[in-house]
Amino acid sequence: MKTIIVACGSGVATSQTVASKVEKLCKERKIPAKVVAVDIKSLEQNVRIADVYISIAPSNKDYGIPTINGIPFLTGVGMKETMDKLENILTK
Repeated sequence: MKTIIVACGSGVATSQTVASKVEKLCKERKIPAKVVAVDIKSLEQNVRIADVYISIAPSNKDYGIPTINGIPFLTGVGMKETMDKLENILTK
């Protein structure tokens, strides 16, 4: 099972919303994945166990794993394409 980390400033509202949406979409597509929402302060620690990082806030930092923009999961704009990209990464 792959692990997806979603991070925002507080790890409460935005990351939880995106994590729930991604978890639901993974289940619909039958992609076995664990989705974890964290605050940005604990990202460094948690990203070590992750296969993909979904970022809510833009960052140029390389965590050594694929990073996906999480905004489409909030707005719905470009969500299918972003989920297709995530699925491609998770099923490699």
